[in-house]
Amino acid sequence: MRTRFAPSPTGPLHLGHAYAAILAHDMAHASGGQFLLRIEDIDQSRARPAWETQIYDDLTWLGLTWPTPVLRQSDRLPLYRAALKHLWARGLLYPCTCNRRDIAAAATAPQEGTPLHGPDGIVYPGTCRHIPGTTQPLPDTALRLNAARALNVLRHRPLAKPLWFTETGSTAPQTHTIAPAAFLDTVGDIVLARRDMGTSYHLSVTLDDAAQHITHVTRGTDLFQATQIHVLLQHLLHLPTPTYHHHNLIRDNHGKRLAKRDDARAIATYRAAGDTPHDIRRRVGLA
Repeated sequence: MRTRFAPSPTGPLHLGHAYAAILAHDMAHASGGQFLLRIEDIDQSRARPAWETQIYDDLTWLGLTWPTPVLRQSDRLPLYRAALKHLWARGLLYPCTCNRRDIAAAATAPQEGTPLHGPDGIVYPGTCRHIPGTTQPLPDTALRLNAARALNVLRHRPLAKPLWFTETGSTAPQTHTIAPAAFLDTVGDIVLARRDMGTSYHLSVTLDDAAQHITHVTRGTDLFQATQIHVLLQHLLHLPTPTYHHHNLIRDNHGKRLAKRDDARAIATYRAAGDTPHDIRRRVGLA
């Protein structure tokens, strides 16, 4: 078993991060496997070296260990671009100039009815999908996956089989099959390269999990719906599909899930108040 914890260095780690990291670490070590750390710093506008240093410090204090060097996404941009070039050459991507306001306006037009929400917010209404294509990606545009075309390509593969993944966590442990029609309705043409990054979370995490030979992806239930995106990309890019374990989220006293702005729940805050690593495990229910 190979698991990973993949934080972004954009703020302090909080109790939710502690739970995710400890769970992945303990699962791997209980099976005689390996726990890996990955720094997801593709958002260079928000990533800070000080937060990355704090990640290493907090996780070491918790007693977690991992092999070095640590994989950092900012070092892998050429690999993400190569994957995008491959998908573009197959006619599976198209440029999109829409911003969030454009998408919201198009999706909420009277004739569209109530907009559907997917893993990335409002499901893209396809505004740029049928604009005459270009021979190469344009500058200052996002790149979207043409989901209908991608699913059609996979459906016509030799010995084509349904897309599926195995779930072992709190989200109904079972095998989940991805229905193409439901994917188009509830996920749609997701962004694979943001104009300000040159990649996206979905593309990067899919390629990185494969590169690190992750066998079990452990993460919060808030990312469960995104898994079907990653499975689709795995098949398009001929990558293995790991087992997924979506765990419950750590929430505050009001039931709201923790975010990086919740400094009162930061691991560093508890450390400063005198908590021990065992105290943190007890707080998140892993003692």
